[in-house]
Amino acid sequence: MAHHEAPAHHEDHASFKGAPTRIRRPMVLALGITVVFGAVEIVGALFTDSLALLADAGHMLSDVGALLMALSAMWLAQRPHTSTRSYGYLRAEVLAALLNGLVLWAIAGYIFWEAAHRFTDVPEVRSAPMLVVAVIGLGANLVSAFLLSKDSKESINIRGAFLHVMGDLLGSVGAILAGILMLTMGWYIADPIISVFIGLVIVAGSFRLVREATNVLLEGAPAHVDMVELQRAIESFKDIQSMHDLHTWTLTSGYDAMSTHVVVQPDCSGEDSQRVLEGLRSMIGQRFGIAHVTIQVERGEGDCEESHMPEQPDAHAPDEGKDAASATPGASASDDS
Repeated sequence: MAHHEAPAHHEDHASFKGAPTRIRRPMVLALGITVVFGAVEIVGALFTDSLALLADAGHMLSDVGALLMALSAMWLAQRPHTSTRSYGYLRAEVLAALLNGLVLWAIAGYIFWEAAHRFTDVPEVRSAPMLVVAVIGLGANLVSAFLLSKDSKESINIRGAFLHVMGDLLGSVGAILAGILMLTMGWYIADPIISVFIGLVIVAGSFRLVREATNVLLEGAPAHVDMVELQRAIESFKDIQSMHDLHTWTLTSGYDAMSTHVVVQPDCSGEDSQRVLEGLRSMIGQRFGIAHVTIQVERGEGDCEESHMPEQPDAHAPDEGKDAASATPGASASDDS
């Protein structure tokens, strides 16, 4: 089994350290802001008896948990690999993202349940103080969202925390709108109506996060990798006769892996085989952005004695090929430390 790393990532799976310190600093700042203003919103919600404000306050509290979870997962991902965990704890960030998404769904469920009761028994809300607290909360969420926005594109874990904050930001906007309607028109049913809208926004925003995290945990193919195109690129490489057992999966955000078996031409010498491996390493890293590449070179179809998952899909059937390949975990990668 020959193992090579793509040139874009010279570290191996044991040395990949997850999110750098630069990313953690804004998360710590956002956590501090959220704790302070979350407490303010809770007191304000209890004083004004506003469901919209209470929903926003509860969501802000969940932001605290989401940020703490994200930071803890980042710390855990820094731990070195061991003999029993050859990839270390890189998946901790993905688990944190999944839990964050599920917590968002639970919050939305509570909002819907409470709003249903208030539609039949609409309470009078202290609109003026509610409006003041909601405006303060909006300012806090804007600052937190700004701090997390850039790095949310680099890590699914940070994206989970960012979605919490964005949902809370929209909640503050909804609470402000409800406050204005109640203060100017005395329309108190606006409070549960806006709350339901906030819940729907939360569910919609977290769906993609849960889907992405689940795909990683199921070892599905990375979204940016076209499996059919990857297979064609490898098969068309010089001196390669055929290939089989191609798998790609994601270890954690920004760190993808791939394994495959390639059959070289019968007259391909050892030196030529090494050249093929180096060329594949460079091509796969630059063209497909895969950092961790494992390739087994074989002289003929009968050289492979390993037991594999279902056969490789037909490269000319894009939909079926991608689905089948993405559903197969990287079982053939046997290069763990």
